[in-house]
Amino acid sequence: MSYVPMGASSALDRVKIPRWRPNWKPLAVLGAIIGFWYLEAAHYSREQLSFIVPSPHQVWALGFDNSQSRAQLLAALGHSATVAMTGLAIAFVIGVGWAMLMAQAKWVEGALFPYAVVLQCIPILAVTPLIGSLVGYAFEARLVTTILIALFPLVSNTLFGLQSVDKSQRELFQLGRAGRLRTLVKLQWPAALPSIFVGLRTSAGLSVIGAIVGDQLFQRGTPGLGVLIQVDNSRLLGPQEWAAILTACALGVVVFLAFGLLARVAVGRWHDFG
Repeated sequence: MSYVPMGASSALDRVKIPRWRPNWKPLAVLGAIIGFWYLEAAHYSREQLSFIVPSPHQVWALGFDNSQSRAQLLAALGHSATVAMTGLAIAFVIGVGWAMLMAQAKWVEGALFPYAVVLQCIPILAVTPLIGSLVGYAFEARLVTTILIALFPLVSNTLFGLQSVDKSQRELFQLGRAGRLRTLVKLQWPAALPSIFVGLRTSAGLSVIGAIVGDQLFQRGTPGLGVLIQVDNSRLLGPQEWAAILTACALGVVVFLAFGLLARVAVGRWHDFG
């Protein structure tokens, strides 16, 4: 017989074990969206414009279930995902390094942060000819576009996290005569991790957008989802075009959720990530 201390059983009785409950609300919204989609498809079908808004079952049959279309989708998806993740990795190194440099002194922040804002405000379409002339119109151009779009959230969120250290903790490190590097590694970096992951999750979604936009702007080299969308649109292949669009949306959602999960694993013990 095992011994149970007095009061332990009553305490255990008060513990509420969480139960998994299915979240039906997103499914209800999805059902409403599909129903509205069918209504719009019926309207465009009556107008002899079914290639603009095909019905969901046509998108599935011709876009996903068709072996030829599925093979094209998977190849384009792989290329767009490669561009997005490579651009995100480069943007992470540049953005975090940039923010760490600005966090060392106010005058450095005042000198460098305006240029981060300038990069955020650059109209990608306007600099397309310049990017193409500098790096060509293939993989490298798509990569530059992705970096430009994904960079600013990493810079701003990392800088915010590094500067959010409590003043008393900073003064304690100063009393211990800790240098800049030690303060950065032992104090600022751990405090900035939640903000860094917020910026990383935001930039992860933006990197997918950058890959698709770059693919549509620079159509040389290996085609990705952006090129596939444009080609299907020019050929009036509505179901295949919608399948490519939905695949691009799914890629963005998966990347966003994956980095959200990574954030919960890394810092979820002391910071709540929704």
